[in-house]
Order: sequence, then structure tokens, then C-alpha cells
Amino acid sequence: MAVRDSRSDMLPSDSIAGDGGPAEAASLISAAVAELTQLAHRHRLDMLAHLLDMAKLEADEFGRRQTASAQF
Repeated sequence: MAVRDSRSDMLPSDSIAGDGGPAEAASLISAAVAELTQLAHRHRLDMLAHLLDMAKLEADEFGRRQTASAQF
């Protein structure tokens, strides 16, 4: 198995991916993580729920930063 020096050889760049870009990806991740968070809370997986909450906050904040930078 080859050792990878960077993530660029694992993931396509934004222009190649064709998935709507980083802001859309962050939005989709936020929605998916929200559902997983509810599941974790329902089953009293408190630490996992907390980590998923943090991931949602990060995705939401990324989306806000992208929107704010696009306005300028």
C-alpha cells in the first residue's frame, strides 16, 4: 500500500468534484450530522452526540463564512 503525502491525491479538487462546491458540501454534511445527532441522543450516546453537535456547528460556521465572503 502506497503512503500518501497529501490529501490532494485522495480527493478531487472543488472544480473537478462537480458536487456544488465546499459550501454545498458543508450544508449537506450539516443536515446528515443533525440526523445522526438525534439518533445518538435517542440512544443516550452522550459523547457521540456531543461530537456530532460539534461537527454540525463546524459545518454551519463554514457555510456562514462562505456566504459572508461571497457577499464582499
